[in-house]
Amino acid sequence: MRLRHTALPVSAIVLTALSSASAQSPRPVPAPVVRPPEFARAIARGTRSATGEPGPRYWQQYARYQLRARLDVGAKRLEGTARIRYLNRSPDTLGLLALHLHQNLHAPGVVRNESQEVTGGVDLTSLSAGGQALGPGQGPEPSYAVDGTILRVRPPAPVLPGDSIELSLTWAFRVPQRSSGRMGWSRDDLFFVAYWYPQMAVYDDVVGWQTDPYLGSAEFYAGFADYDVEIAAPEAWIVMATGSLANEAAVLDEGVRGRLRLAERSDTVVRVVTPEVVQSGRVTARSATGWLTWHYRAVRVRDVAFSATRNGLWDATRTAVGDRDGDGTPDYARVDALYRADAALWRHTARFGQHAVAALSRFTGLPYPWPHMSAVEGAGIIGGGMEFPMMTLIGNYTGRSDSALYYVTAHELGHMWVPMTVGTDERRYGWMDEGTTSFNENQVRKEFFPGRDHDDGDRQGYVEAARSGSENEMMRWTDYLYPGQNGIASYSKPATTLVTLRALLGDSLFLQAYRTYLRRWAFRHPKPWDFFHTVNHVTGRNLDWFWRSWYYETWTLDHAVAAVESGPQETRIIVEDRGLVPMPARLTITLEDGRTLQEEVPVEHWLAGARRAIVTIPAGRTVRSVEVDAAGTFPDVDRTNNRWPQDNR
Repeated sequence: MRLRHTALPVSAIVLTALSSASAQSPRPVPAPVVRPPEFARAIARGTRSATGEPGPRYWQQYARYQLRARLDVGAKRLEGTARIRYLNRSPDTLGLLALHLHQNLHAPGVVRNESQEVTGGVDLTSLSAGGQALGPGQGPEPSYAVDGTILRVRPPAPVLPGDSIELSLTWAFRVPQRSSGRMGWSRDDLFFVAYWYPQMAVYDDVVGWQTDPYLGSAEFYAGFADYDVEIAAPEAWIVMATGSLANEAAVLDEGVRGRLRLAERSDTVVRVVTPEVVQSGRVTARSATGWLTWHYRAVRVRDVAFSATRNGLWDATRTAVGDRDGDGTPDYARVDALYRADAALWRHTARFGQHAVAALSRFTGLPYPWPHMSAVEGAGIIGGGMEFPMMTLIGNYTGRSDSALYYVTAHELGHMWVPMTVGTDERRYGWMDEGTTSFNENQVRKEFFPGRDHDDGDRQGYVEAARSGSENEMMRWTDYLYPGQNGIASYSKPATTLVTLRALLGDSLFLQAYRTYLRRWAFRHPKPWDFFHTVNHVTGRNLDWFWRSWYYETWTLDHAVAAVESGPQETRIIVEDRGLVPMPARLTITLEDGRTLQEEVPVEHWLAGARRAIVTIPAGRTVRSVEVDAAGTFPDVDRTNNRWPQDNR
């Protein structure tokens, strides 16, 4: 049975709200989402579109890196050389180039958001561009200048559209013990090295050069590139890196190689390096110099990182990722877990990763694209986890539950989809990767630990912050969030908002829009408006009210059953909207005879400025209870007023 709405004129609703102590005075109506000028210009130029698709003239830059590094484990020092071929695929002539020197976060006097170990930063010993050696300078002549974590290079000649330039650099730095919990070294047997080479900044069609400095809190925005990497480390140290190992026979013991081949064909975990293998010393190959050079190659990734472990254990297995190459047969990736013997929970990590990679491939509709996914235990460097292409660094989780370790493993592996495949700008819009990944993590948790509401933790975290009045707008640039608010604005609120969007649209339509967005922007650089436009386009709805209310504001949702009034002709259910976020009010009405009716006050009622709606039940049907959002899918900040009568809760 379908109940009817009593649609009062807007003026009558406003007057009722003003005269009611329980209803707030006239509500703001969400403004439309206005595209910023730089994004509007991109649409006009044809690189973006109002439908959320990459425009017909979309372009992005590319680079090819040759990196050579030597890791001195005793001195905790890395020395490196780089040859970078930078391809200008834009229509613009580039008279200036920009690179990141992320390790300058640790240089004396550099601006940062949080305290850091001072190591001296990057010692840049040489730089050439287009075959010409450059020195430091500020004038119009070919030169380079270092400004905090940004390196600007003025080449001998501008780089024309369709042309390229080669940069050569040599540098060194002392590896910090712990860099924002994202890289460093632990005890005398583990290094995790990231943000270790001069990296081209992104030059995109919306912002141009994105040279926001690395301040230590917000993460990264990187372009896609090919990498050829050689890392020299002492023998007996296993080096795992982004990419495929190109010289396995030269660096790994024969027995280790054999077990690795077995793992790549096995659906159960293979102990590639056991404590007995470590004790025997038969982990790596031998060399006359005592050093081994590990050679990795990676294609179309946005960064490279590597770990070096001594006396570490290594588990591996394969995981199904779907039909990656479209040949009609399932494809696989290898999942690795590298950990030290005292990290007891880590014996489960390869199995956790195996499930997470397969489940995330299914849920997102994008098969995991790379040959391996390696999780490295990093106690002493990190407590939670941090992601890199094909690599993640995670704490040992000693004293915590195995479910907690699964959660963080699924989260960090989830970042292989966003931002490692869908290349978002984490520096400005942390919610685009962290919130999306938190949402994805929660969905694959449901497979591994069924019977729990895995979305509820983020929902409750957001609601608590919203009640306190201390939250930030999600669209505020991540480096400028109020202290302590990154966890809400970048993680729990955007994850919760996606759950809310799913409940609004229904599972099928939501998944269609969500997967379309991921597919459209795989190996590209979406902005927030590309996501908004895609969902609007796929659903055929203008959801600007939703984006404005949840993403641009710190408004809250608070629907209430204000009263149920029985009369001779009808029963009137009075629903009030006491918050500022307009959302449909979905009512579950239970009658005295046990029948349950579903009714909805549409969002358009609130968007018209209303504060109150009246739903009528004809006489002869006694109402026993009424509840707004009985499924609990919307993040209502006060559920004590969602039900009538309240004492029946």
